[in-house]
Amino acid sequence: MTTGMKLKQFLLHEKRAGVDLPYDLIELIHEVSITCKEIAATVSRGELSGVLGVAGSENVQGETQKELDIITNDIMADHLSVSGLVAGMGSEEIDDPIDVPSKERGEYLLMFDPLDGSSNIDVNISVGTIFSVLKAPFGCKETPKLNDYLQNGDQQKAAGFVVYGPSTVFVLTTGQGVNMFTLDNTIGEFVLTTEGVSIPEETTEYAINMANRRFWDEPMKQYIEDCQMGEDGPLGKRYNMRWVASMVAEVYRILIRGGIFMYPFDNRDPSKAGKLRLMYEANPMGFIIEQAGGMASTGHGRIMEVDSTGLHQRVPVVLGSSAEVKKVEEYHLKGEKAA
Repeated sequence: MTTGMKLKQFLLHEKRAGVDLPYDLIELIHEVSITCKEIAATVSRGELSGVLGVAGSENVQGETQKELDIITNDIMADHLSVSGLVAGMGSEEIDDPIDVPSKERGEYLLMFDPLDGSSNIDVNISVGTIFSVLKAPFGCKETPKLNDYLQNGDQQKAAGFVVYGPSTVFVLTTGQGVNMFTLDNTIGEFVLTTEGVSIPEETTEYAINMANRRFWDEPMKQYIEDCQMGEDGPLGKRYNMRWVASMVAEVYRILIRGGIFMYPFDNRDPSKAGKLRLMYEANPMGFIIEQAGGMASTGHGRIMEVDSTGLHQRVPVVLGSSAEVKKVEEYHLKGEKAA
């Protein structure tokens, strides 16, 4: 049993057991965990920190930034840029790739959403950090170009997220299943608390923002309507709805007890395929969900097979318990055949 091991100890144990984990990747995951401990400390101070509220700026998506969006972005970028482990980085909060000085370049590209769910921070609801690790095509030899970042989800070397809630939990996959590490504040380390996470195949819980219903495609409207009909509907069971408006909180709940999370395409802005970003949210969460036995789909196919066309590309997201995700895909396939 490895439960109780510290994060880096566990990764080294996995390497000795034959898992393909380069030492630089182990070090990078460890350095990400250190930055997340700093973010956890910043977030946990709440109003005491004096940095809650709106920053008065917008990110590349045209969304209003919170003070902590900017602060947590800087924590991630500043720490990792001098780690000697990354050739470059991409942040949801920054328009362009983040360059790393040539003497500090490493072998990997790090993509991150520094504070997912930040709209909840002022009301003390769980938020988190999401990250994805890609291999830099030319290693540390030259500055990565935009196309070097545009890899599909199957090319990820590791992905994870940290949820800052009643406890701070680091969720990680390196392609060998999903493990959870809880921050033990008495020693300042993430400690393995759940090994080999497995998502139940069936569920009776769904998470979706019902306020957007009028903008959805007909297949999604029909699926949700059938869920709401309960035992008397075609799906034949009673569902409960959940919505936190924090992807890390939604996915964490699904990993613990199953469920389905959806942020589908809507027609408010047809130029945007969805709300969530492929590189910073959909791909890393898709990798984690699949490694835990679930499914991650656009409604029409695997998220991780989507070709990346831009650093801030958006996609529809349907992920969670596999049987329920398959149902949503069936609704969309039926809609395509009827069109």
